Amino acid sequence: MPRARSRYAPDRGLTGRMVTTMFLIGLLYVVFVGVLLAALRGSWPIILIITGGLFIAQFWFSDRIAAYGMGAREVTSEQAPELHGTIDRICALADMPKPKVAIAESDVPNAFATGRSEKTALVCATTGLLRRLEPEELEGVLAHEMSHVAHRDVAVMTIASFLGVLAGIITRIALWGGFARSRPGNDPAGILLLLIPLISAVVYAISFLLTRLLSRYRELSADRAAALLTGRPSALASALTKVSGQMARIPTEDLRKAEPYNAFYFMPAFSAKESLGRLFSSHPTLEQRLDQLSRISTDLSR
Repeated sequence: MPRARSRYAPDRGLTGRMVTTMFLIGLLYVVFVGVLLAALRGSWPIILIITGGLFIAQFWFSDRIAAYGMGAREVTSEQAPELHGTIDRICALADMPKPKVAIAESDVPNAFATGRSEKTALVCATTGLLRRLEPEELEGVLAHEMSHVAHRDVAVMTIASFLGVLAGIITRIALWGGFARSRPGNDPAGILLLLIPLISAVVYAISFLLTRLLSRYRELSADRAAALLTGRPSALASALTKVSGQMARIPTEDLRKAEPYNAFYFMPAFSAKESLGRLFSSHPTLEQRLDQLSRISTDLSR
Protein backbone atom coordinates (compact mmCIF):
# COMPACT_ATOMS: atom_id res chain seq x y z
CA MET A 1 0.00 0.00 0.00
CA PRO A 2 1.42 3.42 -0.93
CA ARG A 3 1.97 5.80 1.95
CA ALA A 4 -0.48 8.70 2.29
CA ARG A 5 0.70 12.17 1.35
CA SER A 6 2.35 14.27 4.04
CA ARG A 7 0.52 16.98 5.96
CA TYR A 8 2.45 19.70 4.19
CA ALA A 9 0.03 21.97 2.37
CA PRO A 10 -0.12 20.96 -1.31
CA ASP A 11 0.96 23.60 -3.78
CA ARG A 12 -0.65 23.29 -7.20
CA GLY A 13 1.31 26.30 -8.40
CA LEU A 14 4.58 24.55 -7.59
CA THR A 15 3.40 21.29 -9.17
CA GLY A 16 2.34 23.12 -12.34
CA ARG A 17 5.65 24.94 -12.56
CA MET A 18 7.62 21.73 -12.03
CA VAL A 19 5.69 19.94 -14.77
CA THR A 20 6.06 22.89 -17.16
CA THR A 21 9.76 23.23 -16.43
CA MET A 22 10.37 19.51 -16.96
CA PHE A 23 8.42 19.59 -20.23
CA LEU A 24 10.34 22.58 -21.59
CA ILE A 25 13.67 21.18 -20.40
CA GLY A 26 12.80 17.85 -22.04
CA LEU A 27 11.91 19.63 -25.28
CA LEU A 28 15.20 21.50 -25.20
CA TYR A 29 16.99 18.22 -24.54
CA VAL A 30 15.43 16.59 -27.62
CA VAL A 31 16.35 19.57 -29.82
CA PHE A 32 19.85 19.70 -28.41
CA VAL A 33 20.57 16.01 -28.97
CA GLY A 34 18.97 16.24 -32.42
CA VAL A 35 21.37 19.02 -33.42
CA LEU A 36 24.33 17.03 -32.14
CA LEU A 37 23.21 13.97 -34.11
CA ALA A 38 22.79 16.05 -37.27
CA ALA A 39 26.16 17.73 -36.87
CA LEU A 40 28.13 14.64 -35.88
CA ARG A 41 26.68 12.06 -38.23
CA GLY A 42 28.18 8.64 -37.76
CA SER A 43 28.87 9.34 -34.11
CA TRP A 44 25.31 8.92 -32.88
CA PRO A 45 26.00 5.81 -30.73
CA ILE A 46 28.71 7.72 -28.83
CA ILE A 47 26.46 10.79 -28.43
CA LEU A 48 23.56 8.73 -27.08
CA ILE A 49 25.82 6.77 -24.71
CA ILE A 50 27.49 9.92 -23.37
CA THR A 51 24.31 11.96 -22.95
CA GLY A 52 22.42 9.00 -21.49
CA GLY A 53 25.27 8.21 -19.12
CA LEU A 54 25.50 11.82 -17.97
CA PHE A 55 21.75 11.95 -17.37
CA ILE A 56 21.80 8.77 -15.29
CA ALA A 57 24.80 10.01 -13.32
CA GLN A 58 23.12 13.37 -12.75
CA PHE A 59 19.92 11.75 -11.48
CA TRP A 60 21.48 9.06 -9.29
CA PHE A 61 24.59 10.72 -7.93
CA SER A 62 24.16 14.52 -8.05
CA ASP A 63 22.55 14.66 -4.61
CA ARG A 64 25.44 12.75 -3.06
CA ILE A 65 27.96 14.88 -4.91
CA ALA A 66 26.22 18.06 -3.75
CA ALA A 67 26.08 16.85 -0.15
CA TYR A 68 29.75 15.92 -0.27
CA GLY A 69 30.65 19.26 -1.85
CA MET A 70 28.85 21.12 0.92
CA GLY A 71 30.62 19.09 3.59
CA ALA A 72 27.58 17.23 4.94
CA ARG A 73 28.46 14.62 7.56
CA GLU A 74 25.69 12.29 8.69
CA VAL A 75 25.22 12.31 12.47
CA THR A 76 23.42 10.04 14.92
CA SER A 77 20.89 11.08 17.55
CA GLU A 78 23.61 10.65 20.19
CA GLN A 79 25.94 13.02 18.35
CA ALA A 80 23.31 15.71 17.68
CA PRO A 81 20.29 15.13 19.98
CA GLU A 82 18.76 18.61 19.56
CA LEU A 83 18.95 18.50 15.77
CA HIS A 84 17.48 15.00 15.65
CA GLY A 85 14.78 16.01 18.13
CA THR A 86 13.72 18.92 15.92
CA ILE A 87 13.61 16.70 12.83
CA ASP A 88 11.57 14.12 14.78
CA ARG A 89 8.97 16.75 15.74
CA ILE A 90 8.65 17.95 12.16
CA CYS A 91 8.28 14.38 10.88
CA ALA A 92 5.52 13.76 13.42
CA LEU A 93 3.74 16.97 12.42
CA ALA A 94 4.06 16.23 8.71
CA ASP A 95 3.49 12.45 8.95
CA MET A 96 6.68 11.83 6.99
CA PRO A 97 9.46 9.23 7.28
CA LYS A 98 12.58 10.59 8.90
CA PRO A 99 15.35 11.61 6.50
CA LYS A 100 19.05 11.22 7.10
CA VAL A 101 20.33 13.98 9.36
CA ALA A 102 23.66 15.68 8.74
CA ILE A 103 25.81 18.57 9.91
CA ALA A 104 28.25 20.60 7.81
CA GLU A 105 31.25 22.18 9.51
CA SER A 106 30.83 25.73 8.23
CA ASP A 107 30.39 29.10 9.86
CA VAL A 108 28.03 30.13 7.05
CA PRO A 109 24.57 29.93 8.69
CA ASN A 110 22.55 27.77 6.32
CA ALA A 111 20.68 24.52 5.74
CA PHE A 112 19.82 22.37 2.75
CA ALA A 113 18.07 19.19 1.66
CA THR A 114 19.09 16.70 -1.02
CA GLY A 115 17.72 13.42 -2.31
CA ARG A 116 15.66 11.95 -5.13
CA SER A 117 12.85 10.86 -2.81
CA GLU A 118 11.80 10.63 0.82
CA LYS A 119 13.75 7.36 1.13
CA THR A 120 17.03 8.93 -0.01
CA ALA A 121 16.47 12.37 1.54
CA LEU A 122 19.11 14.08 3.65
CA VAL A 123 18.57 17.27 5.65
CA CYS A 124 21.66 19.15 6.75
CA ALA A 125 22.32 22.19 8.94
CA THR A 126 25.64 23.99 9.23
CA THR A 127 27.36 24.50 12.57
CA GLY A 128 27.00 28.23 11.99
CA LEU A 129 23.23 27.91 11.78
CA LEU A 130 22.94 25.65 14.84
CA ARG A 131 25.01 28.07 16.89
CA ARG A 132 23.03 31.18 15.97
CA LEU A 133 19.35 30.15 15.94
CA GLU A 134 16.91 29.65 18.78
CA PRO A 135 15.07 26.27 18.85
CA GLU A 136 11.82 27.63 17.33
CA GLU A 137 13.78 29.42 14.59
CA LEU A 138 15.71 26.25 13.78
CA GLU A 139 12.44 24.32 13.60
CA GLY A 140 11.12 26.80 11.03
CA VAL A 141 14.22 26.47 8.87
CA LEU A 142 14.24 22.67 9.01
CA ALA A 143 10.49 22.56 8.28
CA HIS A 144 11.28 24.66 5.21
CA GLU A 145 13.89 22.13 4.08
CA MET A 146 11.60 19.17 4.81
CA SER A 147 8.94 20.72 2.59
CA HIS A 148 11.37 20.49 -0.35
CA VAL A 149 11.52 16.75 0.32
CA ALA A 150 7.75 16.43 0.68
CA HIS A 151 7.07 18.35 -2.55
CA ARG A 152 9.91 16.53 -4.36
CA ASP A 153 11.16 19.74 -5.92
CA VAL A 154 14.76 18.83 -4.98
CA ALA A 155 14.65 15.92 -7.45
CA VAL A 156 13.05 18.11 -10.13
CA MET A 157 15.73 20.78 -9.72
CA THR A 158 18.42 18.12 -10.02
CA ILE A 159 17.00 16.75 -13.28
CA ALA A 160 16.16 20.19 -14.66
CA SER A 161 19.71 21.40 -14.21
CA PHE A 162 21.17 18.52 -16.24
CA LEU A 163 20.71 20.01 -19.70
CA GLY A 164 22.25 23.31 -18.67
CA VAL A 165 25.26 21.48 -17.25
CA LEU A 166 25.66 19.43 -20.43
CA ALA A 167 25.27 22.47 -22.69
CA GLY A 168 27.76 24.41 -20.60
CA ILE A 169 30.33 21.61 -20.88
CA ILE A 170 29.94 21.38 -24.66
CA THR A 171 30.20 25.16 -25.00
CA ARG A 172 33.47 25.17 -23.05
CA ILE A 173 34.86 22.27 -25.10
CA ALA A 174 33.90 24.07 -28.30
CA LEU A 175 35.52 27.33 -27.21
CA TRP A 176 38.68 25.71 -25.87
CA GLY A 177 39.14 23.10 -28.58
CA GLY A 178 37.93 25.12 -31.53
CA PHE A 179 35.11 22.97 -32.92
CA ALA A 180 35.31 22.42 -36.69
CA ARG A 181 38.57 24.33 -37.22
CA SER A 182 39.57 21.74 -39.77
CA ARG A 183 36.24 21.86 -41.62
CA PRO A 184 35.93 23.82 -44.85
CA GLY A 185 33.72 26.87 -44.58
CA ASN A 186 31.36 25.69 -47.34
CA ASP A 187 30.89 22.21 -45.88
CA PRO A 188 27.34 21.87 -44.43
CA ALA A 189 28.66 19.59 -41.69
CA GLY A 190 31.29 22.17 -40.87
CA ILE A 191 28.64 24.87 -40.62
CA LEU A 192 26.61 22.70 -38.24
CA LEU A 193 29.70 22.11 -36.12
CA LEU A 194 30.29 25.85 -35.98
CA LEU A 195 26.71 26.31 -34.78
CA ILE A 196 27.09 23.84 -31.89
CA PRO A 197 28.74 26.35 -29.51
CA LEU A 198 26.05 28.94 -30.29
CA ILE A 199 23.19 26.47 -29.88
CA SER A 200 24.74 25.12 -26.68
CA ALA A 201 25.02 28.64 -25.28
CA VAL A 202 21.37 29.37 -26.10
CA VAL A 203 20.22 26.09 -24.55
CA TYR A 204 22.30 26.79 -21.45
CA ALA A 205 20.80 30.29 -21.10
CA ILE A 206 17.21 29.05 -21.49
CA SER A 207 17.61 26.14 -19.08
CA PHE A 208 19.37 28.44 -16.59
CA LEU A 209 16.47 30.92 -16.65
CA LEU A 210 13.87 28.13 -16.34
CA THR A 211 15.57 26.60 -13.31
CA ARG A 212 16.03 30.02 -11.69
CA LEU A 213 12.34 30.85 -12.12
CA LEU A 214 11.37 27.51 -10.58
CA SER A 215 13.93 27.91 -7.80
CA ARG A 216 12.56 31.28 -6.67
CA TYR A 217 8.99 30.00 -6.57
CA ARG A 218 9.89 26.81 -4.72
CA GLU A 219 11.58 28.82 -1.96
CA LEU A 220 8.42 30.86 -1.43
CA SER A 221 6.41 27.63 -1.51
CA ALA A 222 8.68 26.05 1.11
CA ASP A 223 8.39 29.11 3.36
CA ARG A 224 4.61 29.00 3.08
CA ALA A 225 4.37 25.24 3.70
CA ALA A 226 6.71 25.41 6.72
CA ALA A 227 4.81 28.33 8.26
CA LEU A 228 1.47 26.57 7.89
CA LEU A 229 2.80 23.26 9.22
CA THR A 230 4.43 24.69 12.35
CA GLY A 231 1.86 27.44 12.86
CA ARG A 232 4.70 29.85 13.65
CA PRO A 233 5.48 32.01 10.61
CA SER A 234 7.06 34.60 12.92
CA ALA A 235 9.77 32.10 13.95
CA LEU A 236 10.70 31.46 10.31
CA ALA A 237 10.65 35.21 9.61
CA SER A 238 12.98 35.74 12.57
CA ALA A 239 15.34 33.05 11.26
CA LEU A 240 15.38 34.63 7.79
CA THR A 241 16.16 38.05 9.21
CA LYS A 242 18.86 36.73 11.52
CA VAL A 243 20.56 34.58 8.86
CA SER A 244 20.45 37.40 6.32
CA GLY A 245 22.05 39.79 8.79
CA GLN A 246 24.72 37.28 9.79
CA MET A 247 25.71 36.66 6.16
CA ALA A 248 27.23 40.14 6.00
CA ARG A 249 29.64 39.16 8.80
CA ILE A 250 30.92 36.01 7.08
CA PRO A 251 34.28 36.34 5.25
CA THR A 252 33.82 36.76 1.50
CA GLU A 253 36.08 33.78 0.84
CA ASP A 254 33.75 31.47 2.76
CA LEU A 255 30.70 32.87 0.95
CA ARG A 256 32.39 32.32 -2.43
CA LYS A 257 32.89 28.65 -1.54
CA ALA A 258 29.19 28.32 -0.69
CA GLU A 259 27.90 30.27 -3.71
CA PRO A 260 27.93 27.37 -6.25
CA TYR A 261 25.37 25.56 -4.05
CA ASN A 262 22.97 28.50 -3.64
CA ALA A 263 20.10 26.65 -5.30
CA PHE A 264 20.16 24.07 -2.48
CA TYR A 265 20.55 26.49 0.43
CA PHE A 266 17.88 27.98 2.66
CA MET A 267 19.46 31.42 2.14
CA PRO A 268 21.79 32.39 -0.73
CA ALA A 269 25.39 33.20 0.08
CA PHE A 270 25.03 36.45 -1.86
CA SER A 271 21.72 38.29 -2.34
CA ALA A 272 21.12 40.19 -5.58
CA LYS A 273 20.45 43.89 -5.09
CA GLU A 274 19.85 45.09 -8.63
CA SER A 275 16.76 44.21 -10.64
CA LEU A 276 18.81 42.44 -13.35
CA GLY A 277 20.61 40.41 -10.71
CA ARG A 278 17.29 39.36 -9.21
CA LEU A 279 16.30 37.89 -12.59
CA PHE A 280 19.17 35.41 -12.27
CA SER A 281 18.85 34.89 -8.53
CA SER A 282 18.09 31.44 -7.13
CA HIS A 283 16.01 32.92 -4.28
CA PRO A 284 13.33 35.58 -3.90
CA THR A 285 14.32 38.72 -2.03
CA LEU A 286 14.21 38.82 1.76
CA GLU A 287 11.44 41.42 1.53
CA GLN A 288 9.26 39.11 -0.57
CA ARG A 289 9.73 36.24 1.85
CA LEU A 290 9.01 38.34 4.94
CA ASP A 291 5.96 39.92 3.32
CA GLN A 292 4.50 36.49 2.53
CA LEU A 293 5.12 35.27 6.10
CA SER A 294 3.51 38.42 7.48
CA ARG A 295 0.37 37.75 5.45
CA ILE A 296 0.26 34.14 6.65
CA SER A 297 0.67 35.30 10.24
CA THR A 298 -2.27 37.67 9.81
CA ASP A 299 -4.43 34.92 8.30
CA LEU A 300 -3.59 32.46 11.08
CA SER A 301 -4.42 34.99 13.80
CA ARG A 302 -7.95 35.51 12.50
